[in-house]
Amino acid sequence: LFATRPKLNDYIGKRSELLEGADTLFAAVINGKLHVPINHAYALKDAAKAHTDLESRATTGASILKP
Repeated sequence: LFATRPKLNDYIGKRSELLEGADTLFAAVINGKLHVPINHAYALKDAAKAHTDLESRATTGASILKP
């Protein structure tokens, strides 16, 4: 009995498959078929604060930096 942790290489073997999957994913987001909730958005000038919050586990879900 053992436990494993799957990683990307277990599902995608070639770079062409990676690019195809990424294109499919981003197309779904752009077309509105897939919604990605953004829980925290920081101005780029606040990048240090974003790092501090991430390191202290003060965030949940997706966090982004906005230009």
